[in-house]
Amino acid sequence: MNQTDLSSFNNAWYNPGNPVKRGLWYVCNILFFTNRWFPFSSAKKGILKLFGAKIGKGVVIKPHVNIKYPWKLSIGDYTWIGEGVWIDNLAMVNIGKNCCLSQGAFLLCGNHDYKKTSFDLIVGEIKIEDGAWIGAKSIVCPGVRVGSHAVLSVNAVATKDLLPYSIYSGNPAVFVRERVIQ
Repeated sequence: MNQTDLSSFNNAWYNPGNPVKRGLWYVCNILFFTNRWFPFSSAKKGILKLFGAKIGKGVVIKPHVNIKYPWKLSIGDYTWIGEGVWIDNLAMVNIGKNCCLSQGAFLLCGNHDYKKTSFDLIVGEIKIEDGAWIGAKSIVCPGVRVGSHAVLSVNAVATKDLLPYSIYSGNPAVFVRERVIQ
């Protein structure tokens, strides 16, 4: 029976961008995003755009938000990013218009292949469609598409696509009922 051998791990194929740009972003992320004492959403949007993010109008970004690579991020108009959200975007993350990512939500684009002895890195894009709500402390896993106006409830884990206008709960998240907006 084979065993995991982390000495053989090699993710040289993965190139997240220019090392100087990543270093500058790392400093900006600490000073302006993960910092609880910097509440200025408009400044954050400007900084993200400088680093290549696509940010719509009316976007709100609360304090203590962690973003891995802004050049792999697109946020639509009037979307809210709550306190403590972590966007670990090793791959592209597209967030639609009028979405809400509640406190402590985690968008996770990377994982490891547990079936391989070398524990290879695997990445997958995340797409959150218009009007979706990602509940507090919930997790969206690599490769997941959250359908239009879908809800991922508090502390739930989306490991598969969520259908539009549907509410999901649990770990792994399962369909609970249809979302009716009045």
